[in-house]
Amino acid sequence: MIYLNDDIAGFDLEAALPLLSDQRREQTLRFRYELGRKTCAMAYLLLCKGLRQEYGISEPPVFGYGEHGKPFIIGRPDIHFNLSHCREAVACVLSDEPVGIDVESVREYKESLVRYTMNDEEMASIRQADSPALEFTRLWTCKEAVLKLTGEGISNDLKDILKRPSRLTTVVGPEGRYVYTVCHKAARG
Repeated sequence: MIYLNDDIAGFDLEAALPLLSDQRREQTLRFRYELGRKTCAMAYLLLCKGLRQEYGISEPPVFGYGEHGKPFIIGRPDIHFNLSHCREAVACVLSDEPVGIDVESVREYKESLVRYTMNDEEMASIRQADSPALEFTRLWTCKEAVLKLTGEGISNDLKDILKRPSRLTTVVGPEGRYVYTVCHKAARG
């Protein structure tokens, strides 16, 4: 299940802080700017909402971290989740299988970044799109969601990462302000 909140301006950080676990509150307050604090807290509260609705869990989750920093809920190996945030929105996905999500604001892209991160086919798709910035963001969220599914982080095979078998679902937010992609492992066939 996907949970999304794109009302960052309307989020009351002070009211939210007591709702966070001690661990998440400390992490939230380490952000230098208010936007980072808000989105960190919002992502956690989306996870809490999902845990209540999907699993009947009302206690704030405490995280452990995998080899590459991917969080998991201590004591609940059956629940897989992933969080993401940008300037425009915060997203959380919950599943009974490994899952990744990425949300990114749509903004101008740099040709040098396109050449560094995209393969020839993807570069052609970006250049031919009605909105090259939107297409770049769509492809970027796909790549990030795949990497977040595995917990690898940015890898050397970034140009070919979308050739891995996976199920991707991409949504463009209102007015094209942001894009998010969810990635599940490909169904065994």
